[in-house]
Amino acid sequence: MDDLNDQYIRRIQLLRDSVPSFQQYPFNLPSIEFLDEISLHPNVTFLVGENGMGKSTLLEAIALGIGFNPEGGSLNFTFSTYDSHSNLDHYLRLIKGTIRPKDGFFLRAESFYNVASNIEELDKEDRGPRVIDGYGGQSLHEQSHGESFFATFTNRFRGQGIYLLDEPEAALSPLRQLSMLSRIDELVHNDSQFIIATHSPIIMAYPQATIYELSEEGIRETKLEDTNHYQLMKQFFDDKDRILHHLLQQDTM
Repeated sequence: MDDLNDQYIRRIQLLRDSVPSFQQYPFNLPSIEFLDEISLHPNVTFLVGENGMGKSTLLEAIALGIGFNPEGGSLNFTFSTYDSHSNLDHYLRLIKGTIRPKDGFFLRAESFYNVASNIEELDKEDRGPRVIDGYGGQSLHEQSHGESFFATFTNRFRGQGIYLLDEPEAALSPLRQLSMLSRIDELVHNDSQFIIATHSPIIMAYPQATIYELSEEGIRETKLEDTNHYQLMKQFFDDKDRILHHLLQQDTM
């Protein structure tokens, strides 16, 4: 996208005066407790941080604010397997651009099985064209988790859309993660916007993206090389034997 004013979602604001208590979950998470407003990149924004810092909770709330199902899928998915999402979306304001997306999808690694099952149920109802045809034509349950996840990303994401990905690396090999970067770039050049929660330094390496790191100190914009994920992985591969020696208390030489 060329114009910041035309991006699908420009900013996220926490309606702090409406929050019932910052002592209760999810508002007691540091990343939420200190949140006021963050600006989103017109192309790709990453939410990164250690487990428990609230990146998936924040991404889920943004997805609900857009109108997605908390378990994932397109805007047409309304199924519910287990109601476990927080009420954070009630206290977020999404500042949108002037153009509405023509497509959208919320892709969650942890609940993707439920999305695949719902597609199977919809196609059993035989109400017209098969839903699965939009996902590559092959049953998602008849593929490995990684294959079905990537098939959805490759076939179902059509462009000119808003796409939210929650820890996609959980289903993808490093090679597939590199392929994901290529597909993200294709979709960005087709007027798409991504918001991605991830642990993967490979995925967060997408150029010119905005990276927000969530930690005990709150939420801050950073660059790839300054994230804890990147630094830890670099340290490990730069001196693997020394780190393993200390971790395992044995000679790895």
